[in-house]
Amino acid sequence: MIRVSVLSLLLGASVLLPGCHGGDQGNASGTPSAPQRGTLLVKPPTKLASYSTADLLAMLSDSDLGKELLTLALTPKCAIDVYQLEYETVGGKGEAATSSGALMVPTGTDSSCQGPLPIVVYAHGTTADKTFNIAALRSSGEGLLLAAVFGARGYIVVAPNYAGYDSSDLDYHPYLNADQQSKEMIDVVTAARSALPVASAPAVTDDHKLFVTGYSQGGFVAMAAQKAMEAAGMTVTAAAPMSGPYALAAFADAIFMGQVNLSATLNVALLTSSYQHSYGNLYKQPTEVFGPSYAPGIETLLPSTTSLSELRSENKLPGSVLFSNSPPAPEFASLTPATTPAALAPVFAMGFGADPLIINDYRLSYLRDEQANPDGGFPTVSTGVPATSPANTWRQDLKTNDLRNWTPVGPVLLCAGDQDPTVFYLSTSLMQRYWMMHAPGASVTVLDVDAPLSSGDPYANLKKAFTAAKALVAANAVLGGAKDGGALAVLQAYHGTLVPPVCLSAVKSFFDGFQN
Repeated sequence: MIRVSVLSLLLGASVLLPGCHGGDQGNASGTPSAPQRGTLLVKPPTKLASYSTADLLAMLSDSDLGKELLTLALTPKCAIDVYQLEYETVGGKGEAATSSGALMVPTGTDSSCQGPLPIVVYAHGTTADKTFNIAALRSSGEGLLLAAVFGARGYIVVAPNYAGYDSSDLDYHPYLNADQQSKEMIDVVTAARSALPVASAPAVTDDHKLFVTGYSQGGFVAMAAQKAMEAAGMTVTAAAPMSGPYALAAFADAIFMGQVNLSATLNVALLTSSYQHSYGNLYKQPTEVFGPSYAPGIETLLPSTTSLSELRSENKLPGSVLFSNSPPAPEFASLTPATTPAALAPVFAMGFGADPLIINDYRLSYLRDEQANPDGGFPTVSTGVPATSPANTWRQDLKTNDLRNWTPVGPVLLCAGDQDPTVFYLSTSLMQRYWMMHAPGASVTVLDVDAPLSSGDPYANLKKAFTAAKALVAANAVLGGAKDGGALAVLQAYHGTLVPPVCLSAVKSFFDGFQN
């Protein structure tokens, strides 16, 4: 899901070798060749930039996210060389596609920056920007955090941009498609391993420890990747998904039941495009789901080279209004909008109004299916798993991609905040519950950064830093004239600014525990 305020996921340029696209080349009989998944298209990969520890500290000081990270006593030890990966993968239908990503290699004289080093593969959060390139550290807040937290502390960092972004030849993004996105994570690791060692750091090699993490959309992708990697016989040393919509079917049901999340219109536009391209079953015509202002072009709207603000000013996508403020039936008046939990009610209310993205007839059909085929995790916890036989095709696709269906082999840390208005903590709690019931022997640690301190709390310092950061945001909002004590400002900064640095710090400490 999207980070609300300051993650600037922008720009990127890369080079493809002509004639190397798996889907573009045919064999002698004219049949398209199967993609060679994970094969580098440019080898050796292109070096984009080098950053000293001083460079990284200076860039962090210029970033809101970076400033918060620096309060957690970050001390870079290694310089970083950043390379652009170009590789073969597939799209949501299994079609040949190309994609790109970043390879960040530590360099320097410190012993932690040399020799065999572990790989951390990171999945990024939602962006509407088709030109997004996580390797462009000066314009990517997320990429900068990765470099500072992991690369500058002796991890080789691998991060895909995802099919459909940057130089990818796929004309849509398989958003929250668990099968495609998890296997692309495998593809980017394959590509990175074939690129190592790089010319600028010939002594830095893969020590065969593999760590998997990601934030928001990337938290979902990271969990799906651990599942796919372990199913394929790969060893995942440890994984740490952060703030992801793992219980995807329950999360979507909550939204339709009036708990509209902060980035709902963006998420829905990307998700419906993904599932319509991948499965072709959401609708016969977009007008069956979308309002007349938005149905034309919605399938190909995102990701886009046009800014999200411009798309909204052109009335191609609403800012926050997902549903009509008129209930689709009298019985759903209390869900239009939902008013509990009370702390998130102001966010829910923003999702209702005139000229909504989704028409009332479709919302009603979805809600009727929820009534007939309820999810086992929302609104009432029963089985804890998705509905057995949903009739609504969107709910069927959500069930296909829901992650309440597997058991981890490697250790897992789940990190999130329980007041998150963008990706509800519901997903983390339902995933924790599922594993407690179905995999009681699994090594799973859950960190709620917004939970009260407990006696001997190993995360006490991080929780205190999170509380202090929230207080600072609220105080600044009050100084700016906010009449609610800064509560809304905190909610708007919660997912995008406040949680990521704290969770990344926890993940780094978690991964460090497996280094001996």
